[in-house]
Amino acid sequence: MGLKRLSPRAMPALIIAANLPDIDSWVAPWLGLSPRTFHRGFTHGIGGLVTMPFLAVAIIWIWEKLRPGKDGPLRLGGLLLACFLGVLSHPALDFLNTYGVRLLEPFSHRWFYGDTLFIVDPWIWIMLILGLEASWRAERLGREWTRPAIYAFCALLGYIGVNAAISARAVEATRPQVQRLGGLQMIVAGEVPLEFWKRQVMWRAGKLAGTADYDAFRNVARLNPRTVLLNLDDPRLAAAARTDRDVCNFLFWSRMPLVIDIDGRAYLSDQRFPALRHTTFMVPLDNH
Repeated sequence: MGLKRLSPRAMPALIIAANLPDIDSWVAPWLGLSPRTFHRGFTHGIGGLVTMPFLAVAIIWIWEKLRPGKDGPLRLGGLLLACFLGVLSHPALDFLNTYGVRLLEPFSHRWFYGDTLFIVDPWIWIMLILGLEASWRAERLGREWTRPAIYAFCALLGYIGVNAAISARAVEATRPQVQRLGGLQMIVAGEVPLEFWKRQVMWRAGKLAGTADYDAFRNVARLNPRTVLLNLDDPRLAAAARTDRDVCNFLFWSRMPLVIDIDGRAYLSDQRFPALRHTTFMVPLDNH
């Protein structure tokens, strides 16, 4: 869209800066921390916005010293702006799914959830790749090359807005049906890969948890008959939470915790990620 004009090396700076926040999962084990718990925290919040752009600038500056480019000296002000925008893009997109991000770190550990886009959305990739290729082609032909990228970016913003509206409508369509069960606690619109017009809505009411299927074209939410018990009053959970660091870390990260029993063994899991398919999101309560 023209940001590479800010400084020589601005484009690689944008790419590096946009990926830097995920360094937390790599650093966490060195600090003796759980990658799942540490992920999407400091580097994705205010702390990251203050520090990561300078780290990205340092990387580019060192690279430029070792292998000087042909486009002249770096413009540090423009390079820093590019790195800030690149870093900002990362938590902004991470916020848009049900996994969540701690935007206020290190001042607050609160999680924020956008419930808008699936964590890997192929439609976004298609829009950005087409915009990038059209921009490159226009540049090779000597035409106005920022316009295709701007169009793709506007399409992306529109797509995000449409998906946010679908998620909000899915929650509202599900709410009356769950309220009839009594004790409504939470309704979350879970995104569906590829079929962005659909949602798998997760709900919790009283001691029960379940799902509903929502289709934006029909504007109908259908509750699935299968429900599970939350089992959060299981004494094994209370005991493990006092002594097991993995359980404490999981509870800090979890948005929709529940206790499930598999072959006579109790596990702490999260309703957003079905345990039988995602063993990463299961913690045994008897792991002493």
